[in-house]
Amino acid sequence: MKHKPLNEQVIVITGASSGIGLCTALLAAERGAQVVLLARSGQTLDEIVQAIAVEGGRAHAMTVDVSDREALQRTLIEILTLHGRIDTWVNNAGVAIYGKLDQVTEADSKRLFEINFWGVVNGSLLAMPALQSAQGTLINVGSEVSEAVVPLQGMYSASKHAVKGFTDALRVEYEHVDEAPVSIVLIQPTAVNTPYPQHARNYLPSEPKLPSPLIDPHRVAEAILEAAVEGGRNIKVGAMAHLNTATSNVLPALADRMSALQAKRQQHDQAPRDPDGTLFKAGHSGRVYGVSKDGEILETTADPRSQG
Repeated sequence: MKHKPLNEQVIVITGASSGIGLCTALLAAERGAQVVLLARSGQTLDEIVQAIAVEGGRAHAMTVDVSDREALQRTLIEILTLHGRIDTWVNNAGVAIYGKLDQVTEADSKRLFEINFWGVVNGSLLAMPALQSAQGTLINVGSEVSEAVVPLQGMYSASKHAVKGFTDALRVEYEHVDEAPVSIVLIQPTAVNTPYPQHARNYLPSEPKLPSPLIDPHRVAEAILEAAVEGGRNIKVGAMAHLNTATSNVLPALADRMSALQAKRQQHDQAPRDPDGTLFKAGHSGRVYGVSKDGEILETTADPRSQG
């Protein structure tokens, strides 16, 4: 289904204060969209909006925790009061936990699901009436681990499996049963160079990282913005996303062995920096990238134009 060009759209992005969400917001604003950035880190969002305005873009920031459905409902009403419509809603907010499944506390696991899964459910169901009115697009950010898995990030993998199941079911109900004029898209990137590991709750004895190769977050942002205009279904980003999901579906025993090899490739040779991460608190890195071209962890900064 074809949708409005970006420069005619109002686009809402959750988890917009860093990484994929921030990258997508900056790119959308650069291309003329009216962008609404949602995250828990209000001060960082305000700085990003100011930077967008300096470049001639149009953006607003609203502080909200997507796991709080009532708060998200109030935010949605504010957006509709301000803009009158929503053309694309991107559920991108997410958190991570590094550690073996038998190490992670129940409280931490539940909190991850509150954000990664219930945040997607909340955003999807609340935004859908507005998206139907605008004949718009719902975009949920999943992962290659919506179908594959990675050790030491088991609960994150489980949450992304749940996101895919919910998104697929929602698509069937709205697009095929109700024949609603909307597109419901799942984005499934491979490992992306964002501050994701630095923001994770960490049970490991070392600073966590994502196994290489890492793709540039702009590739994911481009896929999201293309889906905002062109629609789609399940969109994989990066060669490894195609390989890992295909292997998991066709040769699952081989996929298990390949996945096990990633356990030792997820730790830097240094002590943990912030083991608590952003699971229960807002992050304020304001950065698109997580590591430099040499794999060195970038220092945090609230300047969204810093590309590492």
